[in-house]
Amino acid sequence: MRRTCKLVSLFASTLTEWEIRIIIMVSNDTLTGGVHLTSEYKRIERKDEVNAYLQNLKYAIINKADLVFQARRYVDEHRQLKFTNQYTIQMLFPDENPVDVLKRELTTLSVENYICTVKDLRFPQKSEMREFGKVYHGKEDVYIKLRVELFGFDGAPSVFVMSFHFAETSFKADMFPYRTTEKEKNNEGNR
Repeated sequence: MRRTCKLVSLFASTLTEWEIRIIIMVSNDTLTGGVHLTSEYKRIERKDEVNAYLQNLKYAIINKADLVFQARRYVDEHRQLKFTNQYTIQMLFPDENPVDVLKRELTTLSVENYICTVKDLRFPQKSEMREFGKVYHGKEDVYIKLRVELFGFDGAPSVFVMSFHFAETSFKADMFPYRTTEKEKNNEGNR
């Protein structure tokens, strides 16, 4: 399966590595033209590696990481309103603070939400990014991309959310290597 991934790191490009403690970037598409990734730029991590990554993510958020939400992005000028961060947050969580929502929602990600790990072609010195997908209200696919950087300046963790928006294409079961189907769950329960 070949997918189109678009990468950028607008916020991180303004920081040095010393200024970054823990930055979690969530991004589906951040370069206007996009980057077409081949298999040499993306991989599927082992389940235990994804679980460890998610534990680090949850630890950072639970331990009062600052969260910066980029509601409007340059790339949004070239896309349908439905696929923007601001629209997605307002539609899914109309009466809530976006930062509180994102902290809560990021801590609910599981290994079953994992799609793949990709290299950052724009910033190759930075760590890989993880892609996740989550379904809201049984039908609204939200595509999420994360990066955790563990560097220290002032010791305070921070979370930067670049993208958290409706997926431009519907999720398919084969996108999620660790998703358990209902049939598999029922078989496990019968053992």
